[in-house]
Amino acid sequence: MFTLIDHIGFVVADVDAAIAHYRQAFGIMEWERIALPERHADIGVARMGDTLLELIAPTSEDASFAKFLREKGPGIHHIAYRVDDIAAALAELRSRGVPMIDREARPGIHNTLVAFVHPKAGGQGVLVELVQHQSASHEESHA
Repeated sequence: MFTLIDHIGFVVADVDAAIAHYRQAFGIMEWERIALPERHADIGVARMGDTLLELIAPTSEDASFAKFLREKGPGIHHIAYRVDDIAAALAELRSRGVPMIDREARPGIHNTLVAFVHPKAGGQGVLVELVQHQSASHEESHA
């Protein structure tokens, strides 16, 4: 079902400060900034081979990430696995009785479809995201 790790999402208090830290500490220099006002979040992403690092900061207390940051502090929020067919993957997970957050895929950043599996499903308390990359012919969308 999973073809590779698509990205790892980290919740941070301040995207710019986190990017500066990654640049200074790890030499990861190329970052894209994405504002998601409808999700009350700012994101910084950097590609490392086939895997994306995603730094997510809530911009208001309405953000789903704000509660995570308050209760757990900065850290790993989710691991996203790439799938070829997200609808089929969701159907298979449901048939296996895996607890889900999303029953259907929704638009994600970089022309993707995404869906979240409940953190209890992974056994480690880490949220699992499924990601299907769409062809360039599909309309660009954001998470």
